[in-house]
Amino acid sequence: MHIELPWLDEVIAAKAGKRLPVVLTSTEFCHTRPAKSINGNARHLISGSTALEYSFILPILHKPKKDFPMRPSFRLLVLTGAALVFQQTALAQPGDNDVSLLQDYSPVTDQLLQDPPVSDWLMWRRTYDLSGHSPLDQINRQNIAELKLAWSAPLGEGGNMTTPLVHSGVMFIADTGNVLLALDARTGEELWRYQHESENLDGRRIGIALHGDKVIVPHNDLDLVALNVRTGQVEWEQAISVPSEATDGYYSLRGAPMVANGMVVQGAGATLVAQGGFIVGLDLETGAEQWRFHTVARPDGPGGNTWNNLPLEARSGGSVWIPGSYDPVLDLVFFGTAPTYDTAPLMNDLGIDGVSNAALYTNATLALRPRTGELVWYFQHMPNDQWDLDWVYERQLANLEVAGEQRRVVFTAGKMALYDMLDAATGKYLNSLDTGIQNMISHIDPLTGDKTLHPNAIPNAEQGHLLCPYVLGGRNWQAGSYDPSRKMVYLPLSEVCMMGGPTGQDGLLSSGVNISAEPRPDSDGNFGRLQAINLDTMELGWVHRETTPPVTATLTTGGSLVFDGFLDQSFKAFDADTGDVLWQTSLGHIPSSFPITYAVDGKQYIAIVRGQPSRFVGSLYGIISGFLGADNSVIGTPSAGPAMMVFAL
Repeated sequence: MHIELPWLDEVIAAKAGKRLPVVLTSTEFCHTRPAKSINGNARHLISGSTALEYSFILPILHKPKKDFPMRPSFRLLVLTGAALVFQQTALAQPGDNDVSLLQDYSPVTDQLLQDPPVSDWLMWRRTYDLSGHSPLDQINRQNIAELKLAWSAPLGEGGNMTTPLVHSGVMFIADTGNVLLALDARTGEELWRYQHESENLDGRRIGIALHGDKVIVPHNDLDLVALNVRTGQVEWEQAISVPSEATDGYYSLRGAPMVANGMVVQGAGATLVAQGGFIVGLDLETGAEQWRFHTVARPDGPGGNTWNNLPLEARSGGSVWIPGSYDPVLDLVFFGTAPTYDTAPLMNDLGIDGVSNAALYTNATLALRPRTGELVWYFQHMPNDQWDLDWVYERQLANLEVAGEQRRVVFTAGKMALYDMLDAATGKYLNSLDTGIQNMISHIDPLTGDKTLHPNAIPNAEQGHLLCPYVLGGRNWQAGSYDPSRKMVYLPLSEVCMMGGPTGQDGLLSSGVNISAEPRPDSDGNFGRLQAINLDTMELGWVHRETTPPVTATLTTGGSLVFDGFLDQSFKAFDADTGDVLWQTSLGHIPSSFPITYAVDGKQYIAIVRGQPSRFVGSLYGIISGFLGADNSVIGTPSAGPAMMVFAL
């Protein structure tokens, strides 16, 4: 089966023979050639039998190699007609109302970040605890039926997973093509735009950060830029150095930066790059690097004996591509890490005393001091991951009663949609909750949280087994929202399994394990699920199921509403208590972003980006289309271009 998806980020209108086909399977990486194992064993990372094949797709776009001198950043000045002129740190001419809006912009202080105004959305998931929840209640269960489009603004073509931020009536959004837009949050009118000039055109970014009079913007060429919020002029620019050249993979800064205790804290992805990923702390005023924590343990450091005695140059993984959370009282930032793709050298334990194949600090929660990068504690959720079932996603924080005692808890779920609950101060394991998506973990130690794989989930060279979830995950980067008033989490899920194995088939990862997407054995044709979870009772709540999976994060509000976007291009509002669908609209294109809500001049808005599907969404589109058949009309063909869509009463 072959489906062309011309709206995906790497599609190029190339002539036949100019581009090679590629299969999209892993969220983190897709490639057009065999992925060489870091230790020299050549294996294909992905296989033509494991997912739908899309033609003319490249993983990352680069300008042709040439001498490219170190340059100042540029802004793109949009003129009348079709003319596009680059002007260094130039400012588009705003109208009188725009000038007033920008002049009245109030600085974002540390206090505002810790206790944001209800009208604002100041960071990735609004608050340091990554709740994804807003107290705004002007739009509620009683009037949601009256919600309608207030304004829309066109965005760039390409894949993304972006989050708009709003403060003082100004909306900032990281668009594709390395563009940062400042918009009037009331009308969508463009105030200014910044164009980052780079050879790397991979514009996928989860978000940005605000502090003082700066908007801090990451780029996948490893440049961070701080811009003046009123003018778009560059305040500082910092190129992040790398420990090893990316020859077979790539580095990235996809996660949003976070400002914590006077530092800019940024995670870095390192896909199939020797020495792995890292987290850096940058000076807020200058951008200068102050500290670095490597997420792949060094041979002579703590955890160095957990890599089967591999030398540093043969270790990889630990990408940090999801933003972290922060507890100002504990003064700890919490990040999750991804696994390694080079799984073959770690598959079997060497049987040497004092040496393991756990591969620290992959698939772990890290608690760091934001001023110094000191590791205070860590918890590894899944050692030696042989299936790319990341535990990299959001680390949310909440005050919960556990075993009769009030605790500050950090909770997170990996691709298996299995939650681990940890004490935020110490990292002590507290509890787990299984949403019922997975069949790979057969037992969890109630004291330590150590997980036992079902025998069928241990890769072998003889046969495959039906395993759940599929390698894309029961959950992925689409973050759940936590409503603190209800102590409820609302998590987007996909009900897709896989035939996993055997190894040595030139399939997924350097082990060559073969995979192919399969429906669940009990599938009724519904592959999407929105799951409510009660953290007070540690029980599953209501569930909404439908044909297509959700492909955006959830958003909860004080109006007792839960918002989510789906693969069929719909955007829905649910009753937070019952799961009933109270409102829905067709966006005209697939959403692939983090919806937000905000208020300006006493009016509440709901905002979501459409038409910039990520690689994950492209892969899921192919899988669900394959399940439903060529004649299905559920998903549909996009009828509109990329845009910021903003709704109000």
